[in-house]
Amino acid sequence: MDAFFTQATQFFATLDIVAVWGICLGVLLLCGMGLPIPEDITLVVMGYMTWLLVPAHAQPGPVVHVAGAVAVGLLGVLAGDALMFTLGQRLGIRLIHRWPFRSILGHGRDQRAREFLASHGPKVLFSARFMPGLRSVVFFTSGTLGIRLRTFLFYDGLAAFVSVPALVLSAWYWGEEIQTVIEHARKAENGILAILLALLLFFVGKAWWSRRRQRQQEAQQPPN
Repeated sequence: MDAFFTQATQFFATLDIVAVWGICLGVLLLCGMGLPIPEDITLVVMGYMTWLLVPAHAQPGPVVHVAGAVAVGLLGVLAGDALMFTLGQRLGIRLIHRWPFRSILGHGRDQRAREFLASHGPKVLFSARFMPGLRSVVFFTSGTLGIRLRTFLFYDGLAAFVSVPALVLSAWYWGEEIQTVIEHARKAENGILAILLALLLFFVGKAWWSRRRQRQQEAQQPPN
C-alpha cells in the first residue's frame, strides 16, 4: 500500500487539485465495482494531496478545499456502491441460476439469505463499508436479494459518513506525518474488521441455531 501511495502522490503532484479530485472520483467509482485498488488509500491520497497542493493563503481557504475533497470522496464512494448494488438488482436473478452462483445461492439458499438480510440487513450493510475485499460482493448480493435501494443507501451512507471524512480529514490535517496516518488507518481498519467479523459470525451463528431449534420442534410435533 505504501508503494502505491508513493507512486500516486508523485504523479498527482504534477497536477492541480481539481484534476486530482477528478481522477480519484473515477477510481472510487471503479473501486465500487471491484477494482483491486484500496478504496481507503484513495481517500487518504485525496486528503494528502489537498494539503500538499492547496497553500494556506489559497482562496477559497484550505478548509473549503478539504470540505470539497470530502464531498467528492462521498460522491465517489456512494455512487460506486450504488452502481454495484444496481447491477445486482438487474443481473443478479439471472446469475443465481448459473454456475458458480448457483452453487452459492441455489437450492433455496437465496431464500434463506433473504430472510437473514430481512433480519440483519442494516448491520450487514453498515459493516460492509469497513470490509475491504467484501464490500462489492455484499453490495451486489444485497441488490440481488431484493434489498430496497433507499434502504441500502441509508445504511451504506451512514457508514460512509463515518469513514470517508475520517480518512480524508486525517490525511489533510496531519499531512506532514502522512506515513503515520497510513499506519494508524491500517491498524484501525484491521481492528474494526476483526470486530465486525466477530459480530457477523455471532449473528450468523445465532440465526443458524434458531433455525435448527425450529426444525427440531417441527419434527417433534405429531402429524395431523
